Amino acid sequence: MARPEPLDGPQLDEALGSLVGWEVVDGRLHKEFSFGDFGCAFGFMASAATYAEKLNHHPDWSNSYATVIVDLTTHDAGGITELDVRFARRLDELAGH
Repeated sequence: MARPEPLDGPQLDEALGSLVGWEVVDGRLHKEFSFGDFGCAFGFMASAATYAEKLNHHPDWSNSYATVIVDLTTHDAGGITELDVRFARRLDELAGH
């Protein structure tokens, strides 16, 4: 499957307008998710990992107790693509946002 091209400025602005709480930090889509406890945070990550495998697109993320910090970019495309936007939307759904 061909990888998507990086979004240009207007495309990225439009995508950000459709995402709640996401911002561009160091060229990546970035968001911090907070959960009630570690189990909820880990469950979110487990569900997201299953989706990542289906997409063959994997986030850069970290977890500290009830917080999950996510950064998305399409490394082989050299920037943020529609694949990252789709992944961000799915993460919001999984988190109930």
